[in-house]
Amino acid sequence: MKNLFAAIRFITILPAGRSGDFDALGMTPWFPVVGLLLGALLAGFDLAATRLWPVAAVSVLDVILLAILTGAFHLDGLGDTADGLFSHRPQERILEIMKDSRIGVMGVVAVVSVLAVKWAGISGLAADRTALLVLVPAYARCGILFGMRALAYGRPQGGTGLAFFSRALRLRDFWALIPVGILSLTLGLPVLALALGFAAITAALVAYYRRRLGCITGDMLGALAEVTEAGLFLLAAAGGFR
Repeated sequence: MKNLFAAIRFITILPAGRSGDFDALGMTPWFPVVGLLLGALLAGFDLAATRLWPVAAVSVLDVILLAILTGAFHLDGLGDTADGLFSHRPQERILEIMKDSRIGVMGVVAVVSVLAVKWAGISGLAADRTALLVLVPAYARCGILFGMRALAYGRPQGGTGLAFFSRALRLRDFWALIPVGILSLTLGLPVLALALGFAAITAALVAYYRRRLGCITGDMLGALAEVTEAGLFLLAAAGGFR
């Protein structure tokens, strides 16, 4: 279980034992499971909070809770990615901008927009609200695996994410998609819309990354997770889930 605990420590602020060996490729397959854990905590909080406040207010708290539980880890990547990709600079300069800890206008706009979309989606959830709150964060972390598999790392000379790209992910590294898929079946027919939405968002972002830079970084993986999460919550609020 050390790889699960390492994954929890890496992408959340949740306590999961003491820091040990950093096995990047060992923890990566567990990211969707960590997403399920985040979703379960979110759903439990939502169930309790909706007994006290209106859904719209609780949805704001849900968004804040997700940011807190992840230490705004993916949001930081989203801001850096937006600053870089929307700067219309050459590839090397884009990568430099992403590495800058300061956030620019495009980063602020991207973070605020994604959080707003996420709130709009969560506040619009009706039927299967609890199940969707559990599943969507898991789908978002599944997207990280596909991003890693589809594109090469953009900082081969060294970077915080280099250890995760020491070899390509194998088919067996995607085993966590099975429990996520099984739990998704509790939604019935609407699961098709959720799965297709996940595939469309992930494929579109990976294609954009490929066209814009031809590679991917840790920040871009974080942006992938955040945009996927927001997009799926908004999709889940559509008529097919009511």
